Order: sequence, then C-alpha cells, then structure tokens
Amino acid sequence: MKNMDARLEEKIEEKIQESLENISEIQHLADTIKVKGDVRAFKYGIVVGRLYNSFYYQSRRVMKRDPTKDEFLEFLEILQRNEKLILKSI
Repeated sequence: MKNMDARLEEKIEEKIQESLENISEIQHLADTIKVKGDVRAFKYGIVVGRLYNSFYYQSRRVMKRDPTKDEFLEFLEILQRNEKLILKSI
C-alpha cells in the first residue's frame, strides 16, 4: 500500500544520491573521531541517520505535518531497496 506523497519519496531518493556522492565526508568523520570497532556499520548508521532526518524534515516541509506510521514503513522499504547500494558505497 502506497501512502507516501510522491514529492516526499522523490526528496528521499535525492538525499540518498546526495549522501552517496558525499561519502568522503562520512569517511573523514569516521577517521577524525577514530571510530573503534565496525567502521562500516558506523558509516552506514550516519547515512541512515541523515536519511531519517531528511525524511522527517521533508515530511514537515512538504506535507506540513509529522510523517504517519505508514509513511515511516514506506521509508523503511526505501532504505531496504537501497541498502546494497549504500553498503557498496561505504
């Protein structure tokens, strides 16, 4: 069931591409704070955090309200669809 506004979905897809194009910033951050442990998981967490922040912000900006539970579930589906691409890039 598709509940997400097309404009919001487009913004999320744009943010995914933007995040992948700026992956060097995330690498620099990980290097600067000397992440111990699973650096790849840390970088993936940063990308997901950026995307979640964008999803929430764009929901407020585009639709003038907080995202619904169904929209959040669709956001998670978008993340799952792009997971391999994101992991490959980091």
